Amino acid sequence: MRHRSALRNAAEFLFALALLKSLEYTPRPAAERLARFYAALLDRFVPRLRRTALRNLEMALPELGSEDRRRIADGVFDSIARLLVAFSRFPRLDRRNISSWIRYEGIEHFEQAQRRGRGVLFATAHLGNWELSAFAHALMTAPMQVVVRRLDNPWLDKLVERRRALSGNRVIEKRDFARGILKALAANEAVGILADQNSSPEQGVFVDFFGISACANAGLARVAAHSGASVIPGFALWSRDERRYVLRFYPPVEITGDLQADTQRIQRALEEAIRSFPDQWLWIHRRWKTRPPGEEPLY
Repeated sequence: MRHRSALRNAAEFLFALALLKSLEYTPRPAAERLARFYAALLDRFVPRLRRTALRNLEMALPELGSEDRRRIADGVFDSIARLLVAFSRFPRLDRRNISSWIRYEGIEHFEQAQRRGRGVLFATAHLGNWELSAFAHALMTAPMQVVVRRLDNPWLDKLVERRRALSGNRVIEKRDFARGILKALAANEAVGILADQNSSPEQGVFVDFFGISACANAGLARVAAHSGASVIPGFALWSRDERRYVLRFYPPVEITGDLQADTQRIQRALEEAIRSFPDQWLWIHRRWKTRPPGEEPLY
């Protein structure tokens, strides 16, 4: 990792802290407007994010017109704004008020999986509010473990980890992926894994994702087959009618031990959820960056 100066780390930390505090102590309606303003600034001053989103949409949903692609890209930044507001309020969320932010749907899939006694792997994505989903599950049911990649800025990393842990959740570092997860599953705990990002060929396998060959990390399928844990797709999806999130769990993904086929089934479950809520997925990530040998870059 490239060396980062202490001055840069401090400046980024203070900026992020000020942003969070401005949202935490502002009445919620005003905080939502302020967060949309912050997201609009991100959109304007980091134009490569929107370019990536539009390119992804052009490839993944070619049937859409330019206006529909633009509308979905707008929704991505609105979704980021909602995530920021919720994340800023984590210190104020508890069992008494969490239901005003989120409710369950499909909780029976998780309960049935946990009764098997072999742990539960939540296969999730950067869809809706992935931070709130784990945080709220700890308050509404029981703490869980979440797999994360450490942020390059250690000050920011500690800030984010402290907030994630406020509801009782624990963090598993991505570099300690297998050992940490297997230990948690052996105790019949739940582990959340973001499974929608681009992977390197060394860690992943190529699967079909929106009709395009995509490199997906095979670790989730490998651990599931080894442990016998259930793989439950789950996402915190924004409901415009209710003005809160719905933490929706889907039926378990079949795991057979065939690494390629199992990873494909997991990615198919993610794709189906994203297709249902396209403006809530993080299209600004270069999901199809890694190409099969001999293929030209897509970005």
